[in-house]
Amino acid sequence: MHGLVNRSIQCFLRDTYGESLWLEIASRIGISENGFESMLIYDDSLTMELLDASTRRLDKPVDMLLEDVGTYLVSHPNTESIRRLLRFGGETFFEFLHSLDDLPDRARLAMPDLSLPNLELIDIGEGQYELQVSGAQAEYAFVLVGILRAMADDFGALVFLDQALSDFGHMSIRISLLDSAFSEGRSFSLARPDASGPEALE
Repeated sequence: MHGLVNRSIQCFLRDTYGESLWLEIASRIGISENGFESMLIYDDSLTMELLDASTRRLDKPVDMLLEDVGTYLVSHPNTESIRRLLRFGGETFFEFLHSLDDLPDRARLAMPDLSLPNLELIDIGEGQYELQVSGAQAEYAFVLVGILRAMADDFGALVFLDQALSDFGHMSIRISLLDSAFSEGRSFSLARPDASGPEALE
């Protein structure tokens, strides 16, 4: 597993629940308190230990934990650069949705070693979409659910999401865009200087 994935979970735990909780989980899985390096590769089993220890400590299902990680990546002040990168997908939530197909390729341009699932957006009609998630780490579609919820709020769109896991381990996320201008949304400026990339998760 790419260290950026583990580091994202670590920063979510630290920033959301406090340093002491992170130190407790780090001790449980036998790593140093400094945690993970964003640019290293770790054994998948260590990531599973991290998720298992986190869900047990927080008494929360893994899908809910991963969804919270996705929300954190967009909405927390410490990850503002990730939000900005996603906002470059379009000026509206509709445009953002249609940029998702290219997201894995754009991410690989910046980090070739980062393995992301394949994304395919299907326009069903009348504001209904299905985002199909397949390939490596398809189960991390739950993170995408959190990202989509947070981005909808960011754009001021009213959206309903539902997800399902297929027999083949693929995920599909049903997206109902009820109102693209439901509220004002968060302010965003292209000119605002910010860091980008793994530095956001330090």
